[in-house]
Amino acid sequence: MSLKLKIISGSTRPGRVGPTIAKWAASAAEAHGGFEVESIDLADINLPLLDEPAHPAAQQYTHDHTKRWSSIVADADAFLFLTPEYDYFVPASLVNAVQVLYREWNYKPAGIISYGGISGGLRASQTLRELLGNVNVMALPQVVPVPFFPEFINDESVFTPNDKMSEGATQLLGELTKWATALKTMRG
Repeated sequence: MSLKLKIISGSTRPGRVGPTIAKWAASAAEAHGGFEVESIDLADINLPLLDEPAHPAAQQYTHDHTKRWSSIVADADAFLFLTPEYDYFVPASLVNAVQVLYREWNYKPAGIISYGGISGGLRASQTLRELLGNVNVMALPQVVPVPFFPEFINDESVFTPNDKMSEGATQLLGELTKWATALKTMRG
């Protein structure tokens, strides 16, 4: 059974480092071997703020950007979100991306890699886990925090994790594989 993992970079802010950390996450996921891996950058999706007239549960999308996003999310078996912590919270771009859909998220697991200052984005990851639970996503309790993230990005914009981050990512991907396998049968 082939499982599809979508790695979603949640920040759209100019100068963001999410795509840099996403490259490492994609490499770790590919090395893990449990998934077909695709990286998604919300800046490329360019979703306006809740611009669909019907509730997302109806899936009556009128805009091409929403239809495209719906197709990307519906095609996934699992998600790995990369989120910074902005003012102790998840970026509005990521909240909007979750809220613009509903059924496409249902019965799929999600892991989170968070980054920030001293907390490593853990406060944002908690709010994201709660939001994902509201759309029937099994948000795993294991989170990989990246505190003081600039220390792990070199002059060539390459993210190099420490051993604990790498171990955490390996464990998180293992859990995502288990949950994705089990939940796929529910969606069958």
